[in-house]
Amino acid sequence: MSSKDKPYVLYVAELIYLEICKIKKENPSFSNIDAVDGFIGTEIYKKIASGKFHENWFMELKKNNFIDYKTKKKIPDETIKLLKIQKEMMEKQLIQFPDLYYAKSHFPLELSQRAFDHLWRMCESYELWCKETNQTNLLILNIILEN
Repeated sequence: MSSKDKPYVLYVAELIYLEICKIKKENPSFSNIDAVDGFIGTEIYKKIASGKFHENWFMELKKNNFIDYKTKKKIPDETIKLLKIQKEMMEKQLIQFPDLYYAKSHFPLELSQRAFDHLWRMCESYELWCKETNQTNLLILNIILEN
């Protein structure tokens, strides 16, 4: 990639990634799996899963006439459409029923597993972008190296 500008669709992935890194840092014995698991149900997770993260972001962008604060350029309509699709996808993938996380067998239920898998993929996407833009200092979890 010629640019290190982060695509807008990675903003939420970066937020998720950094929060999972924080959980892992606060709990050194945690594996990446434990840290992702620990992220599920946090306030930030709930904000993303409910769509409020994107709604607040859209309100801020609208106040600024969809002009990017960093580049001072208008954010293309196609990008806004992609972010709206991302919001819907987050709401569907991260749906959670707090009291139903584990079945009697102690395995996550399908909805919780789907949320976990989606979070993992978001972290992978963020790491792949870091790798493609030669920002290896941002690779903290090394999820893409685990596969």
